[in-house]
Amino acid sequence: MTILLNAEKQGELAQLGGWQKEMARRRYQKGNIRRRGKRNPVWELQWWEDYLNPDGTIGRRRQSAILGNVFEMTRRQAFKAAEEMLRPLNQGRLLPHSTLTFGAFVEQHFVPYLFPTLKASTQKRYRQTFHTHLLPAFQKHRLCDMTTFDIQRFVLEKMESGLGWESAQHYRNLISKVFTVAKKWGFYSGDNPAKGVTLPEKQPVRERHILQPEQISALLIALKEPVRTMVLLGVLTGLRIGEILGLSWKSLDSASGQLRVEQAFYRGTLGTPKTKRSRRTVPLPQSLALALTRLKAQRRTANSGDDLVFLTRNATPYSDTNLLHKHLKPAGRKLGIPWLSWHALRRTHATLFQVAGGSLRDAQAQLGHSKMSTTLEIYTLPIPANQRAVVETLSRMVTNGDEFDPFARDLPKPVQQLQ
Repeated sequence: MTILLNAEKQGELAQLGGWQKEMARRRYQKGNIRRRGKRNPVWELQWWEDYLNPDGTIGRRRQSAILGNVFEMTRRQAFKAAEEMLRPLNQGRLLPHSTLTFGAFVEQHFVPYLFPTLKASTQKRYRQTFHTHLLPAFQKHRLCDMTTFDIQRFVLEKMESGLGWESAQHYRNLISKVFTVAKKWGFYSGDNPAKGVTLPEKQPVRERHILQPEQISALLIALKEPVRTMVLLGVLTGLRIGEILGLSWKSLDSASGQLRVEQAFYRGTLGTPKTKRSRRTVPLPQSLALALTRLKAQRRTANSGDDLVFLTRNATPYSDTNLLHKHLKPAGRKLGIPWLSWHALRRTHATLFQVAGGSLRDAQAQLGHSKMSTTLEIYTLPIPANQRAVVETLSRMVTNGDEFDPFARDLPKPVQQLQ
């Protein structure tokens, strides 16, 4: 007995996919050409176009286009022009467009079904960006009508209004993510218009700073526990403030001198670190291990391995913003470093780590960065004193006769250098 495919049982060709009821079936169209107008008659082409309904189903509507003036184009020429216009459609290169608006997709699909997969910090930033910038600009625009030019103009206008390069890049990337998800979920079938958006050359908006060793010492003296140990953690390990507040006693291994970064606390939520590379193990210096041991001994309540290292008197996690504005910022202003922040500690660690002899690869692993370029371009700053010391050493090698001769003997000949 021969078993027929479902499509053949229903009296349809198997290759047409008759069982896929919601998919648009390609039909060869010649279109309908008619003469339109009396004073200046034109040839008008009419054809059927498939489109995506807001619920993802396929709809069909009549479309039309003007081919040319009747006095300048014969009917035969009009048929040839129509055939050329419909060629991409008949070859299957035109996919159905969505009638769903940008705002409707974000509110009905993107937020309810993608946000639960994101970090709490990412959700908060996305919500603020949608509410303040993207929805006021594009809420009523259909996804299929948004162009690269629309998004290009939007981000440039935002930069002209005073927003920085990073903000413009964030807006472009979030719009791109919306279109990527819409296409993946079947609500949009065109190309991603945000991918063609270009930004001006990046100009630093504000100067980046790091703490000098003497400033670190003064800061540690000025701060009280447990903020003092938090700052010491930031400088010596490069942990993010969320990772510091999410540390538990079981993640500290004094015997092996290691610290495991396994979780992070952000604005009331204890979760996983920022990225996969952020799950890491970093060295625990003896001075820091001693400071943590003293802090543990000072706690009045019994300590469990699952307990967080830093807890308030009410046994609740600290707020990074409260610590910043009540302790870190005031101490920074007194010491003449008003730019002091949690992030400055992380940047200080990245810079001093390499000055102390650490490689760029080791610094990337220490900070938990996915890309080495992030460590080099954003977190590592030059130290003038260190640069001067290196230049002075180079100067002695070049100008001092006693040191120049052995140095010169080791150099390859000019011909060898060219090879």
